[in-house]
Amino acid sequence: MTAPSPPGASRTRRADTTVPRAQPATAKPRQYRVTRTPSRRPAGSRWAVALGLGILLLALAFAVNALAPAAMPALPTRVQDGLTLSISVLLESLPFVGLGVILSIVVQVWVPPGAIERMLPRAGWARRAVLSLLGMIVPVCECGNVPFARGLLMRGISVPETLTFLVAAPIVNPIVIITTYQAFGFSDGILVSRLVGGYLIANLIGWVYSRHPGTDALLTRRFLDTCDVVTHEPGGKWTRSLAQFIVELRAVMPALVIGSAVAGAVQVLIPRDALLAIGSSPVLSIVAMVLLAMIVSICSNVDAFFALSFASTFTPGSIVALLVVGPLVDVKMLALLRTTFTARVLAGMVVLVVLAAFALAVGVNLVA
Repeated sequence: MTAPSPPGASRTRRADTTVPRAQPATAKPRQYRVTRTPSRRPAGSRWAVALGLGILLLALAFAVNALAPAAMPALPTRVQDGLTLSISVLLESLPFVGLGVILSIVVQVWVPPGAIERMLPRAGWARRAVLSLLGMIVPVCECGNVPFARGLLMRGISVPETLTFLVAAPIVNPIVIITTYQAFGFSDGILVSRLVGGYLIANLIGWVYSRHPGTDALLTRRFLDTCDVVTHEPGGKWTRSLAQFIVELRAVMPALVIGSAVAGAVQVLIPRDALLAIGSSPVLSIVAMVLLAMIVSICSNVDAFFALSFASTFTPGSIVALLVVGPLVDVKMLALLRTTFTARVLAGMVVLVVLAAFALAVGVNLVA
C-alpha cells in the first residue's frame, strides 16, 4: 500500500510538474519558476523575542525577591501564587515534552518509510481505532503527545487519525491506568468509565473530522510550512534529526510557556472555593469539575490523585468528567495544540469533549 503524503505535499508536486505550452519558433522562450508562499518567520521571531523578554522579566522578579527582599517590597501574595503555579506546571511538563520531541524525531527520521502505514488497517474507522490505542506504548503525557503527533502528520498520517491518537493517548497511557487504579481502584466505575469514555470520545472526534472535505484546512499555515521544510531537509539522518529537534522546540516551547502562564494566572484569578461549594449537586458538580479540569492543567499521569481529594465531596460522575476533560482540552494543552491546528478545530474539539464528558458523567451518576 502506498504511504500517504505529508500535508502540503500535493501542492508542491503540482507546482513542480507544471509543463509549459509549446511556443512558436520565432517567439522568445518564456521563463517559468515556482513561487512559494512567503514564510512567516519574521512574525515568529518577534513572538520568540517577546517570549524571551517575558521569561527574563519573571526570572529577574524572582531573583530580586529572593536576593534583595529589603531593597524591594515583596511581591503581592496572588502574584507569587500565580508565578509558583505557572512554574510548577512548566516544570511538570518539560520532561514529557522533551521525550515527545525525541519520539517525533524517531518516527519522522529513523523509522523506514511505510513501516507504520503497513501495520495499519485500510479502512478509516479501523485505522483510527488502532491509532487510538497507540498511547498504550507511548509513555508520555498529553504534553509530549503533541510533538509526537506532529511527527505522525509529517509522515503522512491523516489529520483525523492524528486527532484520534491525540485525544486517546493521554487516557489509555499505561501510567495513567496504574495511577487511576491506585487512587480509585474499581470503585464507582471511575477507572473503567475514564478508559472507555476517553476511547469513545477520541474515535468520535476522529470520525467527525474525517467528514471534513479538506484536511489541510484544519492545520495552521505555519505547520504546513514546517512540513515542507522538514520533508525536504538535506543531509543525513543525524543532520535531519538535529534540524527537526530545533524546529520542534521552537514550535512547542513558546506555547508551553504561554500555556503554563495562563494556567497559573487563571487558577489565581478564579476562586476555587466557589466551584467546590456546589460539589453535592448531580449536575452543577459536573459543570464545576469540567471548569476545574480546564483551569488546573495537571499532567494526566498524576491527576487521579488530585481528583481523589474531591471524592468525598463530589459525585463520581463529576470526578470522571475531571479525569476525561483535563488531559484533552485544558488551557495548557490548547496552547500546545494551537501550534498545529486552527482555532476552529480547537473550538470544535472543546465542544465535543465537554458535551461527551458531560453525558458520560451523567450516566455514571445514574449507575453509581
